[in-house]
Amino acid sequence: MKITIKSLVTAILGIGLFLGCAKKSATSSSWSLDKSKVSAQLKNFVAEKELQANTAAKTKGKEVPEEFKSFFAAAAKGDCHAVTNFFNAMLKRGPQYGGHDENMRGPVWQTVMETAGAFELFANGIDKYAAAFGNDVIKSIPDGSVYFGGTDHGRFLVTALSESHADGKPFFTLTQNALADMSYLDYLRLMYGDKIQIPSDDDLSLSKCFRDYVADAQRRMQNHQLKPGENVNVDSGSGRVQVSGQAAVMGINGLLAKIIFDQNTNQEFYVEESFPLDWMYPHLEPHGLIMKINRQPLSELSGEKINKDSDYWAKYMTPMIGGWLKPDTTVGEVAAFAEKIHVKKDLSGFVGDPQFVQNEYSCKMFSKLRSSIGGLYAWRAQHATDAAEKQRMNEAADFAFRQAWALCPYSTETAVRYVNLLTNGQRYSDALQVSETTAKMPEMKDPGGATMRDLIKVLQQMQQRQKQK
Repeated sequence: MKITIKSLVTAILGIGLFLGCAKKSATSSSWSLDKSKVSAQLKNFVAEKELQANTAAKTKGKEVPEEFKSFFAAAAKGDCHAVTNFFNAMLKRGPQYGGHDENMRGPVWQTVMETAGAFELFANGIDKYAAAFGNDVIKSIPDGSVYFGGTDHGRFLVTALSESHADGKPFFTLTQNALADMSYLDYLRLMYGDKIQIPSDDDLSLSKCFRDYVADAQRRMQNHQLKPGENVNVDSGSGRVQVSGQAAVMGINGLLAKIIFDQNTNQEFYVEESFPLDWMYPHLEPHGLIMKINRQPLSELSGEKINKDSDYWAKYMTPMIGGWLKPDTTVGEVAAFAEKIHVKKDLSGFVGDPQFVQNEYSCKMFSKLRSSIGGLYAWRAQHATDAAEKQRMNEAADFAFRQAWALCPYSTETAVRYVNLLTNGQRYSDALQVSETTAKMPEMKDPGGATMRDLIKVLQQMQQRQKQK
């Protein structure tokens, strides 16, 4: 099978960092709800989610299942171990994960999942960084806006630390990753249906969205243009088209996000990216840790906006890894830092936070944010028609990706995105150094390790062909 840089990039993007809704890590025993920096916020959040579960159940004429009550009781006590055990046991029985228990879907289940997600991230990450992520995103978004939180941390931390997620205070928090699930749309309508427009089950735009995606996927299948992770099957008897796979689900989610964007013209929109959504790119600009979705496409990103973004991130990263990373810092210097800190575990002379670099959750969390903005710059570079504009965007993307890679040298997604940028510029030596350094990281295990090994082989071939010219 032929492996290309482009296919590897597409296959990696959007992979869940933490919960993944299937595989859970052991919960840290050192985190305490009572001692958390945001203890009061989290306790209010748990109480609100339990109340929301009860209200949603009554609306549907049902009772909250006893195990859900036990789950919320454990959460109120701050018993992370019990929260994790309850959630894992319930998760396995959900129909979306191969089980048959219908309690594990719908509005009541969503309250459980959001609570479990918040506990997972606080217990396994570092309290101050989980709190900073959530609160800094919240402070950056104007009241009454709509926020799409894509990754687990982008959704669950902001949900947990908002004044009231259920009431949309200070803004409305949705996840673009679940919009194709009709039970999730039902949950959103129960919360926000009288405040913002959420597509209903019989909404013509909703059914049109699915038809449009299937028609487009079928056309691309015939032209051999399907994306990795996008499966399209046509029944030979009925002619019915079926789509599946991560790319297919996110394609539909993206169209549904566009419907919500188009139907709510009075709200500002912001996004924390999980899987890149093509329609958003022309509308996006950096906004602190996340991105703003402008109502109209932007012809360009000004130098002022790019400088503001670079300065923001340089300042934000300094307490984490030190202030050594500058626009002229080479790939080799970042690689040397990565090997010293993460492979050799040598913290001599390190002026950042040892806790940060030793915690996988925190490193991946912020690296993902920075690489998403780097991806925006890379998209701008790819679509620029002016040579000077292309160079300007490539330089912005390069610096953002170096920052993201320094934050987490074992993030497969960050490494692959950066390698894609470097190979597009025929910088094969730098691309190979990024890949080989990432592959050395102790955290690199399959499937990430296999991806990097495949990538190294491709780059070695590219470098060899370049030398032969």
